[in-house]
Amino acid sequence: MLDGRRIVLGVTGGIAAYKAVEVCRRLVDAGAHVSPVLTSGALHFVGETTFSALASEPVQRTLWGEDSPIPHTRLGQGADLVLVCPATARVISDYRTGRSHDLLTATLVATRAPVVLCPAMHTEMWEHAAIQENLSVLASRGVHIVAPDEGRLAGGDVGAGRLADPARIVATVERVLGPGDLVGTTVLVTAGGTREAIDPVRFIGNRSSGKQGFALAAEARDRGASVILVTTTPPPPDLGVETHLVESAAQMHQAVVSRSADADVVVMAAAVADFTPVEVADSKLKKQEGPPRIVLEPTVDILAELGRSKRADQVLVGFAAETHDVAANARDKLVRKNADLLVANDVSAPGVGFEHDTNEVVIHGSEMEQNVPLTDKRLVARAVLDAVVAHRSARST
Repeated sequence: MLDGRRIVLGVTGGIAAYKAVEVCRRLVDAGAHVSPVLTSGALHFVGETTFSALASEPVQRTLWGEDSPIPHTRLGQGADLVLVCPATARVISDYRTGRSHDLLTATLVATRAPVVLCPAMHTEMWEHAAIQENLSVLASRGVHIVAPDEGRLAGGDVGAGRLADPARIVATVERVLGPGDLVGTTVLVTAGGTREAIDPVRFIGNRSSGKQGFALAAEARDRGASVILVTTTPPPPDLGVETHLVESAAQMHQAVVSRSADADVVVMAAAVADFTPVEVADSKLKKQEGPPRIVLEPTVDILAELGRSKRADQVLVGFAAETHDVAANARDKLVRKNADLLVANDVSAPGVGFEHDTNEVVIHGSEMEQNVPLTDKRLVARAVLDAVVAHRSARST
């Protein structure tokens, strides 16, 4: 989330400027204060009124007609981040050379805030050596580049140069403005619900969607961590972390154990089956053959195994989805599994846990208990990783 962060949104004259409307809306929804700056070229594609209505303050367009006598200095000094979306070939070239001929380019030169450029142009322009050299130089100066996608372009062509998806752009902004308190840390996150095969068609499973695990992976990524995600469900395409797809509890156990030694923090958010069929039929069980007799056996307790083998400097976070005696079961699990933190929720409550975009949890530690009321799963992830950071800090003092 971007609560209170001041972002200058520069919109330049490309056909992709219409997507900047959605980026603006998403930034405001995330809590940012958005100051839109439109070039004269942008006004050929989008309307000033649209951005003034959606952003946090009216559009600014020129160096001369604004309330402030030095608008570029005011914008540049007050910004937490400058985002140019879309960034045309011209503005990329101007920014590289320091040519400040309009309000946007002057603001780019006048700021010390991080800058994010989102190039968008035809494939031939995107692949031109001059464009790639300009971007390489800007990246070497610390500018963040959101590479364009491949897809349909203006005029019906298809290729590289299509403006990145608004969700990926906003995720990049969140990552750049993140607290950075997990830089240099490797975080392993599990997500989704395992499937235990009965036959080639049927399985024993649960209703976990993986959304909470994905939110944890995204939050860890945006705080600077190197993230390893082990999941039964494919993550959003813009998550951008190392991902291992598995299906069963045994596969998850193998993937987690093989990577856990590399992790500083392990967050077991997946809903792992407690039992699995002893035998799996080779072919589909037929209804006319009558109800099958399914004998179950316990799966490997991954969290307990990690608790037994964890390093002294490793933080282990478990999850407990409960329907009754939530606090008592959580405290018992925290001790039995030798976890450092245990995140518990009552999945029988409305809007909580499985398949929802919201969650309500209590984070338990040996000397702490934190209630997180019903909220977006990304904010739950933030609270969990805040607790992880606090635990690591307390341990090091």
